[in-house]
Amino acid sequence: MCRLFGFRSVIPSQVHRSLVSADNALMLQSEKHPDGWGVVYYVAGSPHIIKSASTAIRDNLFQRVSGIVSSETVLAHLRNATQGDLCITNTHPFQFGSWVFAHNGNIKGFSEIRETLMSFIAPKLKRFILGSTDSEVLFFLILSHIERRIELHRPGTSIDVVAEATRDAVNEVCKLTDGFHDDNDGPPTETYLSFVLTNGNTMLAHHGGKDLFYSTYKKRCSERDSCPSLTPECESPTRSGFINHLIFSSEPLQGENIWIKLNPGDMVGIDWRMQLHLYDQNGPVDLPKQPDIVQPIDDKMLACG
Repeated sequence: MCRLFGFRSVIPSQVHRSLVSADNALMLQSEKHPDGWGVVYYVAGSPHIIKSASTAIRDNLFQRVSGIVSSETVLAHLRNATQGDLCITNTHPFQFGSWVFAHNGNIKGFSEIRETLMSFIAPKLKRFILGSTDSEVLFFLILSHIERRIELHRPGTSIDVVAEATRDAVNEVCKLTDGFHDDNDGPPTETYLSFVLTNGNTMLAHHGGKDLFYSTYKKRCSERDSCPSLTPECESPTRSGFINHLIFSSEPLQGENIWIKLNPGDMVGIDWRMQLHLYDQNGPVDLPKQPDIVQPIDDKMLACG
């Protein structure tokens, strides 16, 4: 299906290698995910979004954008369409105010249940749904659940509130579709709800059947001698709960980052203070003392992001 990349850091960082120059960078993955791309990066708290219905590897704009992006928060997506025409309005990430969202998956029987899902969305939000994808409807369904708890554009949004709202939205979809499929290689017509959501400060990822990995530290940071923000958490699992960077990816990217695989139903999030939060299907869970890491593919260096 699609490919996701999410990045959050304490300092503005380049993501060019992850998007373009690593051997399994997002651009190269677009050979198998050719139905459009989008990159969102935040400047002074506001999201800047650039999208195209072209294939990233054949689109000079993707390389240009990837080369200039330096931000504390980045979200990127490659589309392999399951619902909706190939056009800009159906291309991820989707945006509402400061919130942006990218989805790797599908909602089974979407055309039959679309109106039911739309009935769950806050009336004042419905008019902002411009495309015909299941993903955009899912995004606004999550936003509706967040809005029932807090004001959507409130600074310092609680990650627990976002996680609770996300879980409620996912459960509504699952009730209509008999749950999400938990086999990454299952039929594309099944329900898959893997996605990343952020407002530039808070970021949350949900594993809904399609593989998702995250990284919070490296074996060794290539900028350790010059970075003013270097802490022990940059090169080892966090003991305090606070981290300096968080990366999400549909597959482990080559380089020094240490990757941890999420399980179906898990969520990983970070709040505005850069504190890491983990959730399973029952709610918050403690950070593991020794996470199950995925070995990097090679020893090539991945710059911050």
